[in-house]
This record gives sequence, structure tokens and C-alpha cells, in this order.
Amino acid sequence: MKKASFILSVLLLCGFHTPDPGFHAGQMKAPKVALAYQEKWPEIKARLKELKVDPTGYLVYIRVFKAEKILEVWVSNGRKKTFRKFGSYAICASSGQAGPKRSEGDGQVPEGFYDISVFNPYSNYYISLGLNYPNKSDRILSSAKSLGGAIMIHGNCVTIGCIPLTDDKIKEVYILAEQARSGGQEVIPVHLFPSRMTATNMQALSAETQADKSILIFWKNLKTGYDFFEAGNILPDVSVAPDGSYRFQ
Repeated sequence: MKKASFILSVLLLCGFHTPDPGFHAGQMKAPKVALAYQEKWPEIKARLKELKVDPTGYLVYIRVFKAEKILEVWVSNGRKKTFRKFGSYAICASSGQAGPKRSEGDGQVPEGFYDISVFNPYSNYYISLGLNYPNKSDRILSSAKSLGGAIMIHGNCVTIGCIPLTDDKIKEVYILAEQARSGGQEVIPVHLFPSRMTATNMQALSAETQADKSILIFWKNLKTGYDFFEAGNILPDVSVAPDGSYRFQ
């Protein structure tokens, strides 16, 4: 009974439910997704098997490091909580600077803990995955009338506040996420950081933002979530406190 309860809690943490073949069928009607699947799925499947991850029922986790211009994709078997790195992808354009997105038009890439909320196979930027920005924390911590939106992981190598990859690489990331979603992962986490939250980088970030202590407090909060995953490649359960800070367990 304890083992069954543990497995259930892991699946629910990542929003893992029953497979959704209808979602996949709908996505495959889009020519660019069908092409991406044809080109990328055989090598993705081979890489998953190399990692001893079941291609028919896996979980995906994405994290982004703005300073390093890197997007990482991690995968896990649907019934195991430990993630393994599938690959790293170069972010090919950027805007803004270190620090969270707090208003529409500020050019910033968000920082914080998000999920994929949109699969857009007809994007103007090849194909794209939309994030649920602004989230609850963003709404609490921003005083702006409009926080903006439509923050995407997309192709085309142009951006104002998004995370662009080359068209070739967005095909791979999109199919990885689409297959996980079709396999039953309803919540695909995407964690965005100003940089890798090492002690050295935290010192550099602190030096950058002496005039705004609230951002340093925010970054220390992000580091707690970063450290949680780094400790064992296990995703934290993320929630938002009334003051807008993230809580992890």
C-alpha cells in the first residue's frame, strides 16, 4: 500500500494521468508537427531507450538558464521520480537582462516556476510551446496594470521576452513535450533561472542588483527550488505563498 501511494503521488506531482491519443492525433494534423515527428521521433526514441526511459510513458521537465543561454530537457519514467538529462539546447537569441518579468513591454524573459499551457503547431515562429506566464507569484509581486503574456519556447531565432531555439531544435523539444503530453503528462514543468544558481553565480547576481534588494530576495527563493532539484534530480512540489514567494516540498 505504501509503495502504491508513493507511485500515485509522483504521477500526480507531474500531472500524469491516462494517455490522450486524441491530443496526438490533433497535433499530427499540423504539417510542421508531422514533419518534426517524422524527422525527430526515431532519434528521440533511441535516446530515451539509451537512458532506460520508456518511450511510451515518460515525463518531461524543462529548465532554462538565461545567462548561459541554455535550455535543458530532462526525462523520467512515468513511475519513477528521478529525472535524467535528455539534452541541452542553445537559446539562439535573447532580450532583457537578469531579473524577473514584471510588466508588459519590459523585454524581460520571466524567471520562476511555470508549466506548458499551450502547444501551438501553427505558430508564426515555426512551432511553439506557451508558458502559463503570468503565474500566481507574478501577479502578487507585480504592481503593473498589465504583466504581458504569450511567453513561448519557439523557433525562428528572434525574441522579445521569449525563449527561441533554431527551427531544428524546437522540433525536437516540441516532439519530446508533445509525446509526454499525449502519453498522459498533463502538467509539464518549466523552471526559468537568471543563471545556474551556484554560489559563485549568486555572488555575481548580488553584485548586479545592490540597488534592489527585493530582486536578490527573489533570486534566493529561486535558488531554493534550484537546489532541491540539484540534490537528487527530483522535482519539488511548487506552490505560491500569500506574499508571492515560492514554497517547495
